[in-house]
Order: sequence, then C-alpha cells, then structure tokens
Amino acid sequence: MKSGTLLKLQNGSDVRGIAAEGVEGEKVNLTPIEANVIAQGFALWLSKKTGKSVEQLKIGVGRDSRITGESLSNAVLSGLGALGVETVDCKMATTPAMFMSIVFDETHFDGSVMITASHLPFNRNGLKFFDADGGLEHDDITAILESAQDLSEKNSAKQASTFDLIALYASHLSKTIKEGIKGAPNSDKPLENLKIVVDAGNGAGGFFVSELLDKLGANTTGSQFLNPDGLFPNHIPNPENKAAMESIKSAVLANKADLGLIFDTDVDRMSAVFSDGTEVNRDAIIALSAAILAPEYPHSTIITDSVTSDRLTRFLENELGLKHHCFKRGYKNVINECKRLNSEGIVSPLAMETSGHGALKDNYYLDDGAFLAVKIIIALANARLQGKSLESLIEKLEPLVEDKEIRFKINCEDFSGYGDEVLSAFKKRAEEKGYTLPKSYEGVRISFNDDEKKGWLLLRKSLHDPVMPLNIEGERTGDVDKIFAAAKELLAGFDKLC
Repeated sequence: MKSGTLLKLQNGSDVRGIAAEGVEGEKVNLTPIEANVIAQGFALWLSKKTGKSVEQLKIGVGRDSRITGESLSNAVLSGLGALGVETVDCKMATTPAMFMSIVFDETHFDGSVMITASHLPFNRNGLKFFDADGGLEHDDITAILESAQDLSEKNSAKQASTFDLIALYASHLSKTIKEGIKGAPNSDKPLENLKIVVDAGNGAGGFFVSELLDKLGANTTGSQFLNPDGLFPNHIPNPENKAAMESIKSAVLANKADLGLIFDTDVDRMSAVFSDGTEVNRDAIIALSAAILAPEYPHSTIITDSVTSDRLTRFLENELGLKHHCFKRGYKNVINECKRLNSEGIVSPLAMETSGHGALKDNYYLDDGAFLAVKIIIALANARLQGKSLESLIEKLEPLVEDKEIRFKINCEDFSGYGDEVLSAFKKRAEEKGYTLPKSYEGVRISFNDDEKKGWLLLRKSLHDPVMPLNIEGERTGDVDKIFAAAKELLAGFDKLC
C-alpha cells in the first residue's frame, strides 16, 4: 500500500470508499485487497485490546445489499482467517444486528464487521467495526488503518462457518414486542389488528416484515422495496431523502395503514409516517421517541444533535417535563455524550440525531432503527388497547412552518482555520447587535423572538468538508428570509464564502 492511502478511507468512526465503477469521475479506492488488510488490522487491534491471541478471537462479518458487499465480505473473512481468527459469515445482516452478535449468548463474538456505506450511492461501500464496548471511535479506526498500511493481502484456505444472525435478531425484537404490549387479546400475535407498511429501500431491512411483523399478526399489505437490490432502483434508502419519505407516505395513504416505517440501507436509522400521512422525521421522530420514554424516565435529559429546533426544546421541556441537551452533529458524538451523562448520574434515556440515528440507554447505547421502530409499534399497540392514538403523543409539538439550509463553500486551503475566523466574528457581531445566543456546543446559534422575526439559525463548520452549513427555521411565513438577511449582514466581508 502507498503511504497514507488507507487513511484516506477513514470517515469519522467508519471506513468508506468507492467500491465500484459506474459514477463518472469517481475512481475505485476500496477493493477486496484494501478490505482484506483492513480486516487484518482490526484483528490485530482487537487482539491487543482484549489480551487474546488472534487465534483465540471469534469475529462475525455481515453485509447489506450493496453490489460489492459479497466480494468485500469474502475478502474480510479471508484476511481474518489467514491470521487464524475463527470467522463466522452472517451473510445479509444489519449494522445493529452485528453489534448484537457480540451480546447474544448464541454467538458471543469478540468483535464484528459490517460491510456497509449506509445511505450512500450504489458505488460506495465501507466497513463498520464493533467490540464489546460498541462501535469503535475515531482514534481506533485511525490506529487500525495505520497498522493495516504495513500489511499485505493474505488469504485463508479455511472456509468460514455461517450463522443466520437475522433470524436470531428478529426473534430478539419479537420478544421485545410481546413483552411490551400489555393486554393484547392474542399474546402470540399481538399485532393482529394493526396495518403497518414498511419501506426497506431495497436495503437489508426487508426481514422486518417477513421475520417479524407477519409472524406477529400484523397486516403488512402495501409494504414495498423489501427485496435486497444494491442498485437501489426505487429511491435512495435514506429517511432524510424527500423522495423516499414521499414514497412511504403515499404507501401509507394508499393502503389506509395505521403506521408507516422506513429504514436506511443497514437499518441503523428510521423514520415513520402516521395514518393521516404526516411525516414523522427530524424533530418529530425525536419528539415521538422521547414521548414514549418520558413516563418511564420523568425529568430525564434527551441528547440531540445541534440542528434540532427551538420547537423541539419547548415540547420536550414544557410538554414532557424533560430536559433538552442540544449537543453536536455526528451520531457518535450524541451517543458518547449520553454515555457520559449517565456515568455521572444524569439520567439520559435517549441520544438521537435528526437523521434518524436513535440510541437508547436500555439498548446498549446502540443506534438501532429496527429497535426504535419496535418501540413505536409497542406504543401504537398499547395506545389502541387504551382507546388512544399514537399521534396524540406529539399533538402538542408545534408544526414546522418553514426552514432552509444554505451550505457556504470555503474557497481557501486552510478552510478549517478560516471557518474558525468566520464563527468568531459572527458571534461577536451577533453579541454587539444584542441577539440572543443560546449555549451551543458547535458553531454559533441565534434565537429570534421579536415582532420582526421569530425563529433560529445555526452556523457551523462541516465535520469533514470545506463547507459551512447555515440552518434556519422560521416560526411564521417569511421569517426564514428575514433571518437569512440578518445572517448575511453578520457575514459581511468574508469573501472566501460562496
């Protein structure tokens, strides 16, 4: 490997790259060779952390529906096997299931690898790693890639064993539903009178219908794109994508469903749709999740990323009696903050991003779209048994009126340093104007609440790119334009932003 080439594949706490031809201008940089040596690097890292020899390690490998998944998975298994690791091929799986393979008594792996690039286009792929402490951190990935840089491809002649992890994982979710629904007429089929439509986006989430909902008695007529297809021919498997949300919304209305659920490719994210077609995503999915947890965790703290709205804060604090800790972008950031608060005795049952990444304290701090969907289904079933509706849980969440995101490009080599200069001046100018600046853990947030304009903005640096996103939400029609005008005034003179 050329020096530093593998490090270019690091994307936060994951490995991601271009794994297939087919997109003009995008050259393949993640082949089975890279996957093979990176897997070896993971085994060596895990051996050092656990104190076990590589021959004593047991590692599971799974993949989503991407067209390069099988070849990369085989390369990972072969590289691990060549070192003497006991390898288990879990075939088609989900990211949360691969972590649970470490927890389940039936598997109890020392570590696991998921071949996925989440919602990215068909030509991308990547690797996510887990050990007993959960998903690896940024520095762990760096160490693995640095180690792998000096390794060469090795292939094992020994065939990996196989295990149907999804069947075990579905059984775990099924048990959770049965235990969570109180007073169902048929305890074996507690979802008998519910119609639930699922959109798996041709990713790995189709099992949620065949292995779970159907067996529990739900009517899943109208569920769509359940078959794995790594070319994603119908829509991007991403709950944040407008076309994807419109697709599941249409399916719910056409089939008169009680609930719609949509997953991303590897099922660590989800969003929902109410029976009337109302999209339950971004702030609303956080509000719904918090409302479900609030009775069990009164006065607790909900962790979110930085782009959640003032509307959400008012709902969590004024309607649910909870505390809102608006933290940073990045699902690992909110999860780690949730872990930190709980370790200090501050009860925090939920860490969630507007993207649909939601991690529960009582579920190993694992961002698991299927488990979150299960919690929503339980809430729906229990509400019906009590003569109530799921929608009533967030009926007091103020509706979104208008919002906007502007992504300013930074045209200079030291884009990070320039971004810091912009934020410093932006904050100083805002203070001089007497604007309200709530505490912000990244970037600068301003809240507006006067006769001229009501709403908020957040200006921050991108986590990885030479970009400064500006998020704006207005509480009345026309407020976004007025807040944007105020932001442009605060940014005057910064000519390297465009």
